[in-house]
Amino acid sequence: MSKLVENVAICLCGRVKIRVATIDPKFTVCHCSLCRKWGGGPLFMANCGTEVEFEGKESIKEYDSSSWASRGFCSNCGTHLFSRFKKTGSYNVPVGLLPHTENLEMSMQYFSDLRPEYYCFSNNTPEMTEAEIQAYFASEVSQI
Repeated sequence: MSKLVENVAICLCGRVKIRVATIDPKFTVCHCSLCRKWGGGPLFMANCGTEVEFEGKESIKEYDSSSWASRGFCSNCGTHLFSRFKKTGSYNVPVGLLPHTENLEMSMQYFSDLRPEYYCFSNNTPEMTEAEIQAYFASEVSQI
């Protein structure tokens, strides 16, 4: 392992460790059906950029979940480890894996029109609908 030692995320069984150089404390929440199926509810993700290192790579499985991103998880314990944007190589890591991050603030909600009626957040944040997300990533995918 190299210099990335301060920000470490560890899966439930400890087989996978993720070291990140930076964590944007302004995290996003996704309400899409894939995120809700993956985690049983909305997914809270912090952008960690591209300076990410993995220990225990042999235990990481990656699922190609859309034309613009993939999702990584531990093949032993099932912990959700990241989503990775294909174009930029940037990683989003679940906020729950980064418990020592300070000044966390929900900054955006994705697929807000798909949010079920049985939960809501009191935070007043910008939101993007499914159509807005699809339009945004359509331009991203066409450039891959």
